[in-house]
Amino acid sequence: MRTLIFLFFIATGIISAQEIDYNTKNGVAVAGYDVVAYFNNQAVEGNKKYTAQHDDIRYLFSSEKNKDIFLENPENYMPQYGGYCAYAVAVKSKKVSIDPETFEIRDGKLYLFYNSWGTNTLELWNAENPNDLKRKADNNWEKIKQ
Repeated sequence: MRTLIFLFFIATGIISAQEIDYNTKNGVAVAGYDVVAYFNNQAVEGNKKYTAQHDDIRYLFSSEKNKDIFLENPENYMPQYGGYCAYAVAVKSKKVSIDPETFEIRDGKLYLFYNSWGTNTLELWNAENPNDLKRKADNNWEKIKQ
């Protein structure tokens, strides 16, 4: 019986870990940037000294304080759409990498964007209707998140 219970918990953990495809470059979320710092309107690289895991994803922080803040309530700091470009999820229903220094906090949530080769999708997001794009991204994410 213990074996069955153990296998159940292992299987449940494996299934829940696969519910969302997170954008993890070099094995860390948000290209190694501190997700708590974004909420202070700062894009700050994390340090390997301050590492935490949530949902089987590794996060780096710029300080022990930010790591502790994250661990108190990680869901508050999770990037939307698995850390992929919000604009690409909305417009193309695609998972596109991000520039970790191009971000927006909207309604208490972290949104990340692609910004390279002359295309800044945060500018496009704001020039178009961000609320409409957010609704589209929410719907598209449900279809592509795995």
